[in-house]
Amino acid sequence: VQARVLNVAGNLLKHYGGPDMVDLEIVAFGPGISLLFADSDQQQRISSLAANGVRFVACMNTVDTMERSSGKRPELNPLAIPVQAGVAHIVERSTQGFVVIRP
Repeated sequence: VQARVLNVAGNLLKHYGGPDMVDLEIVAFGPGISLLFADSDQQQRISSLAANGVRFVACMNTVDTMERSSGKRPELNPLAIPVQAGVAHIVERSTQGFVVIRP
């Protein structure tokens, strides 16, 4: 699923002609937060997409819950933009004209 999300972002950038033509955010929450772990297998692709204007948003509610459950706070990719509630961020973005895509 994580690779599919990154593929969709890359395909949208390509289709619309680059970062000046489309504004993309990938919001990770729940089990999807592992995409934004510092040791993710997808680090190189995340860096490449970020260099092309894609923003990566991390739900801190999910991170806090993981820390409470495991006793260890996961380290996030430094490119991750923290928001308190990932789902609330998606709702806010949808009211700002963003289209929500869930691969």
